[in-house]
Formats: sequence, C-alpha cells, structure tokens
Amino acid sequence: MKPEQQYIDLFAQTEAMICKHSAEALNAPRAAAFADFERQGFPTRKDEKYKYTDAGKFFEPDYGLNLNRLEIPVNPYEVFKCDVPNMSTALYFVVNDSFYKAGKQAKEQTHQLVPSSTPSLPEGVLFCSLKEAAEQHPELIKQHYAKLADTAKDGITAFNTAFAQDGVLLYVPKNVVVERPIQLVNILRADVNFLVNRRVLIILEEGAQARLLVCDHAMDNVNFLATQVVEAYIGENACFDLYELEETHTSTVRFSNLYVKQAANSNVLINGMTLTNGTTRNTTQVTLAGEHAELNLCGMAIADKNQHVDNHTMIDHAVPNCQSTELYKYVLDEQATGAFAGLVLVRPDAQHTSSQQTNRNLCATREARMYTQPQLEIYADDVKCSHGATVGQLDEAALFYMRQRGISLKEARLLLMFAFVNEVVDTIRLDALKDRLHLLVEKRFRGELNKCSGCAICK
Repeated sequence: MKPEQQYIDLFAQTEAMICKHSAEALNAPRAAAFADFERQGFPTRKDEKYKYTDAGKFFEPDYGLNLNRLEIPVNPYEVFKCDVPNMSTALYFVVNDSFYKAGKQAKEQTHQLVPSSTPSLPEGVLFCSLKEAAEQHPELIKQHYAKLADTAKDGITAFNTAFAQDGVLLYVPKNVVVERPIQLVNILRADVNFLVNRRVLIILEEGAQARLLVCDHAMDNVNFLATQVVEAYIGENACFDLYELEETHTSTVRFSNLYVKQAANSNVLINGMTLTNGTTRNTTQVTLAGEHAELNLCGMAIADKNQHVDNHTMIDHAVPNCQSTELYKYVLDEQATGAFAGLVLVRPDAQHTSSQQTNRNLCATREARMYTQPQLEIYADDVKCSHGATVGQLDEAALFYMRQRGISLKEARLLLMFAFVNEVVDTIRLDALKDRLHLLVEKRFRGELNKCSGCAICK
C-alpha cells in the first residue's frame, strides 16, 4: 500500500472530527487541499525538487495523530527554561501542533485573545492560537491563510493544509514596532510514535517591525514526524527577522515549507540553523513583489552519525530594483548527508536586480556526502547576479600549522569547523542570540549536550 493511502482513508473517516476541532477559516481550503494531496501524493525522488529526500518513505509507519485535540499533560513553562543571557523574549509555546494557552481562564472571562506568557506586546499586536484568531478575526485569516502556500504544487503543503487544525498567528499592525524579540518553542511530546502538523501565519503591515525566534525541541525518545507550513506577508517598509533553531534528536523527521511575500522597501532576514536532528527537509520560497525589497537568506547545518539535512530554496525577483543575498553552510561528519538546491529566478521585468548566492560545504570524513545544485534563471539583461558552491575537506595545511604550535588534532579540527560556520551565525541581528549560538555551535562540535539551567527538556 502506498504511504498516502492510509491518510486518504483516515481523512475520509475523520473529516468531520478534524473540522469540528478547528475553525471555519481553516476548514475552508481543507477539501481542495485534500483533493490536491490525493492527486499528488507524497513527493518521491522522481520529483526534481525532492531528488535528495524521498519524503514518501517517512510517512509509511503508523503514527498517532491528535485529531480529537486531547490535552497533552505537560506545562511547558515548568519544563522549559531558556537562559540566553541578556535576551529577554516574549515566550510562547506550541505543544505538538496545539498553541499552548496558559491564559485560557482569563480568555474565557474577557472574551479576548490573551497571550500565553506574562510579557505584554504592543497594543494591536496578536501572537496567539491560529484557531482562536480564525474564530475572532475570520476576515483577516481568510484573506491570508493558504494563499501563499499553494497546495496544487507541493504534496507536503497539501497534506498539512488538509490535516492542520491549529497553529500560530503573528499580526503586527501598521507602523507598530515590537521591540522585544518573540520566542516560540515547538515541543514534541508523546508516549508513542507521533505525527504533528504545525501551521504559522505571519502578517506585518506597512512599516511594522518584529523579530521571531522559533526553537524545535523533542521531550521524548520516540519517533516524531513533523510537517510545518509557514506563510509570511511582509508589508511595505516593514522589517522582519526570522530565526529557526532545530535541536531535536535522531528519531525526528521534519518537513518545513516556508513561503514569504515581500512588499516594496521591505527588509527580511531568514536564518535557519540545524544543530541536532534526524532527517530535515526545509523548503523556502521568497517572492520579492515590491521594488527595493531586500532579502538576506541564510542557513547552517551541523550533522553527524546518519543525519540528513536538505534545504531547497527559491528566490523570485518579480519586480525591478530588488536585492537578495543567500548563504548556506554545512559541516558533515561521520556518515551524514546534506543537500542544497537553490534557485534564483529573475523575471523579464526585474531589471537592476542584485543577487548573490553562496553554498559552502565541509565534509569532515570520506563517508560524509554533500549534494549541491545552485541555479540562476535570468530573463532580464541589466542585472548583477552571481552564484557558487564548494565542497571540500578540512585544510590539511591549516591543521599542520596548528599542530606545530601544540594544538591537538581534535582541537584543531574543532577550531576549523567552528570558524567555518561563524559567517552564518554572524548574520544574526540580535547580539545576545548571536553570542548564545556561538556557544551552542561550539558545544555541538565538542559533542556536549547543551543544557539550560533548570530545563527538563535538555535531559
């Protein structure tokens, strides 16, 4: 039986339950998304975009799903302690694929959307359950939900849209600046092999500013499969930073599809960092839809054992006078595999485009494998574009030089790998987070489990 058949049968049996525990605005595109999923199924390596990751095989096992939205017995505020020095964040949680509502009682009393943490956000800013937002602000959600994420073009996106019941909304009104970084912690928690479908909708209106840090953690040593779809609308003159940090375990599989649309004069920084994982496939599609939009797209992966990290990016320069910079770096050790496929598309009317794409990769052993496919499609004649990729091993001359000065071989290797990925970490526009990532990367290379004081997740 093909892996999608069990989910086709499941949807047919539970569609009413799925819709009952969601909201009308999220249910509206569900039937069309399911039809797209039935038609496409899960991607396989026959699909050019998934040639390095056979997605279908990861959906073959029998996973549990919480379609009846039973409450998960965990209080993340008690088990998760983030001690990033000098960085105070507005802290929120998603447990599996449900927004954690610590303010539930207050919400029921006031009939207002209440954030799940004590820090207050500026007036008009919403960071809340997508399901509740769809019930209380249906027109806002209907206008944006499942519009950038085209279910007709990707089987994972179609699957997620068909089964997702909740998620997260970040909404920042016109000209509002959110000074405090927002931190969202995704916690995987289950006693059996489990599948979750997360959804995130980000809307920054004209002149708005916000920074979002998303951290993925797994509490239990079972097999987790997570699909995630993020849609981000960045308005004119808006500024947005998105940092994603994956620190799960080797029995976790993650498929994440990020869709971004930038208006004129907007500025976006995206930095995705994989430190600990099992199998990860990230898709990032950004459309520069307004003139003078700027994008800085970065990624970093550190993998060993049999870990697999696959990043597929597409930057669409749809209008003139936009700028994009893309940098991805991988360090692969032992039998790890990595893949990068990046397309920069410059459309015929997108004159005066400036785009630079770079992918650099380090294989620390002969058994590690890296597949890279940088691509440029240019249909305009007045542009400045470049792309390049390298795959290499540690510099033997540099190792010899450090050994001659009394540095052990192990320490010399660590220093070279640490220096290699620093360029990606240094793009972070939060100094406290940048310092913390330097520490996390060093500990990762040393094989040390990072543990925040008092945190029950980092056992």
